[in-house]
Amino acid sequence: MNDPVQIIQIISIWALPVLFAITLHEVAHGWMAWRLGDPTAMLMGRLSLNPIRHIDPIGTILLPAGLVAIGSPFVFGWAKPVPVNFDGLKNPKRDSIWVSLAGPGANLGMALFWVLVIWLGGHLPAGAAYFAEPMQLMGMAGITINLVLMVLNLIPIPPLDGGRVAAGLLPGPLSYQFSKLEPYGFIILIVLLFTGVLGTFMGPIVSSLRQLFFALGGAPML
Repeated sequence: MNDPVQIIQIISIWALPVLFAITLHEVAHGWMAWRLGDPTAMLMGRLSLNPIRHIDPIGTILLPAGLVAIGSPFVFGWAKPVPVNFDGLKNPKRDSIWVSLAGPGANLGMALFWVLVIWLGGHLPAGAAYFAEPMQLMGMAGITINLVLMVLNLIPIPPLDGGRVAAGLLPGPLSYQFSKLEPYGFIILIVLLFTGVLGTFMGPIVSSLRQLFFALGGAPML
């Protein structure tokens, strides 16, 4: 993909879904931690829905834009992690599971929101038909980015959310040993990405879920 106009059009479709998918994922972590006893994110002003408070220049802007520009089938990124003091939770081992699941849960909720956007785009009155295609394209982008983030973060590799869930479910000694992988988690993830293992694992799952969500919204293209 080397047409600058086409690249700008695609980025304009993806920008809002990517920005809010990443932002609300982090806010959900902080909100759940606050509800379960740790006010760190709330006191630092990180429960705000203002994306500027959560933007990471590389993970929120450069990486997703670059993936869109090269025509990558999967777009993902990250925001600045919301600070959570897991020791400050009412029940650290149990509550860390709920804090970790809150992020992927937010992505699932947002995917359903974009299903509604697609459906509304297909049922606009004749006078507003001009907005139908942009709404449906943005809805499809929103579903895709949120499903990718949900599935990616549920992989049981610390410090991904799935890794923290696994650590919370494992017995104490095993959980401690498993958590030692956290400093190497992103290295493992990068290796899986560049060897194609990550795509082989995630691809069928994301594609199947995307087909289902597109069908729920009545997307014009599958």
